[in-house]
Amino acid sequence: VCFIPGGLDCSISFVSHVLGKVCVHGRQKEILSVLVPHLTDLTKSDCIWQRICWRLVECVPDRWMEAVVLGFVQRTPGADVLSRLLGNLVVKNKKAQFVVTQKLLLLQYGHTTAVLQNLLGYLSLDGLRRALLIKVLQELLETWGSSSAVKHSPPEQQQYISKAILICLSHLKEPEIETCRQELLTSMMEGVKCHLDSNLPQIRRLGMIVAESISSKINTDGPVLKFQYEEDDEARELKSLLVQTPPFCVVPSLPDDDRNEKADAAVPLVLESSKKSHTAAPVMPDEELGAELDSDDDLIPYDMSEDKELKTKAPVYIRDCIEVLTGSEDVDKWEATVKALEGLVRKNPAATREVSVELAKILLHLEEKTCIEGFVELRQRAQVAVLTTDPIPVAKYLTSQFYSLNYSLRQRMDILDVLVLAAQELSYPKSHGKTKHSGAQKPCIQLPPGSDSSKDWRRIVDERIKSKTRRFATGQSQVELASSPNEFSSVAGHFFFPLIQHFDRPLTTFDLLGEDHFVLGRLVHTLAVLMYLAVNTVAVTAMGKALLEFVWALRFHTDSYVRQGLLSCISSMLLSVPTERLLEDMTEELLETQSWLGDVVEKDPDGDCRRLALQNLLLMENLKKKLRTVPS
Repeated sequence: VCFIPGGLDCSISFVSHVLGKVCVHGRQKEILSVLVPHLTDLTKSDCIWQRICWRLVECVPDRWMEAVVLGFVQRTPGADVLSRLLGNLVVKNKKAQFVVTQKLLLLQYGHTTAVLQNLLGYLSLDGLRRALLIKVLQELLETWGSSSAVKHSPPEQQQYISKAILICLSHLKEPEIETCRQELLTSMMEGVKCHLDSNLPQIRRLGMIVAESISSKINTDGPVLKFQYEEDDEARELKSLLVQTPPFCVVPSLPDDDRNEKADAAVPLVLESSKKSHTAAPVMPDEELGAELDSDDDLIPYDMSEDKELKTKAPVYIRDCIEVLTGSEDVDKWEATVKALEGLVRKNPAATREVSVELAKILLHLEEKTCIEGFVELRQRAQVAVLTTDPIPVAKYLTSQFYSLNYSLRQRMDILDVLVLAAQELSYPKSHGKTKHSGAQKPCIQLPPGSDSSKDWRRIVDERIKSKTRRFATGQSQVELASSPNEFSSVAGHFFFPLIQHFDRPLTTFDLLGEDHFVLGRLVHTLAVLMYLAVNTVAVTAMGKALLEFVWALRFHTDSYVRQGLLSCISSMLLSVPTERLLEDMTEELLETQSWLGDVVEKDPDGDCRRLALQNLLLMENLKKKLRTVPS
């Protein structure tokens, strides 16, 4: 019951019930878009209206409280206004407290950044509510630092939680930071490890940004964490959340006349200040002016326009390249060799085949001696050239080294990249074909004087007819690709099967099924590409069966990047293996795979995995329909 000016007492619980029922039936926008602006104006300077507003939301039944609170948070133009309208509702009402501190922050992640700023700013604007702000930050950091949450929650939710943490940090005061400094440090160390272990670049960068922000808050005087990552709009937006935004305020609009008068009045002030700045410039004495002019700036630079840079000549034989790369101390010669090696390998295939495995070994272990621009790309292109020139022995060497001891993860991923690039090059036609322009106007071809050859007249007539013929809707120039054998067809097995054999055998320094799941994800994606490129090859059916068994063994992997690769493998297999072979040789496996794909579509937390699984199900249905339409 509230006292209303005019000497009347009234209860507004009925209005609260109406408000709750309207909001819970999905009409938040209609009622609150009218109610919130009115209450905002009425509560600016009238404490009685503030109490009425507080009473209005406090009397909403618990079953409708979530809809009302969410509507106010979304429609209120700022945290200070929300604090004025709701008061200490979260302290008095347990349901409202659960909605604000748990449901909107930890169980949902579809709200905008403005909603998060409203919500957490509201908690920070009162002493009674600040205890809830600290509690919310602790729970957010606990979720952010949980390896299970990082693996099983979608990237959008992790970004949402990261934003909430940064906004909470922006509202913390120095005494509060001092109190929970050790707890913040512990949470930061646990969380950044979980995020850096992820295979997804977006998740790793989120961990870096949040860890940097926490470090800058708890170490104001000492050194802070710094990571290297790409500074894009998303990163800048996240960092901007660490700085508190000024409270929202509505600037009253001036009438046009007043606005023009103020603008006119501002112009003379600017002109006057500029005049003062010009007159205030000190006049330099002649002696000082002469001393300034008498400097090194008036010296004429030496003309070096015709100077030529001395270039070190690159080796012209493959064996000379091997000697330079393995033993030469001449840095310039080494650099010239690295730059020229790819072209030399492609020009001398016979000489390359004699030393192909040795050259592949040297390139795999080659490290950068000097700062060469694009060194990694130059080395990779040379490796691809060697592999495409002599595919079988070099592929055997590289695939055997992938599972060997004493290799870094970077070298193992380099092997996978080279295998994929070489397979692509081998599977595509070498020539680019001729371009035929249809429908283009050509000049008339005239018969050369003195030529009575019977071969030419038909060609000349055809060309004239073509040049005079108007064609409609024939499109642009069409490229006729020259047919050539698929060179990957005969070597696909040498690329594929050695990679799939030993994935479940942990080594001392390499455990694909354990902590090295990032390399496992790269391996799975590599197998998917090799499977796709093996279409119409002899070994494609055997490759498909082996790949399906491989996918089935890893289908419940916890890392989303690995699961995405497994689903890509299914797509490649369905596209590459002939439909008849799929349904005859792998019927049971396909039925089990179809059931698993249905579970992925319904239950997988990663959106990309759900999308890929749905695509595979549609692909299976299309293949079945296609097989039914083929006449027996």
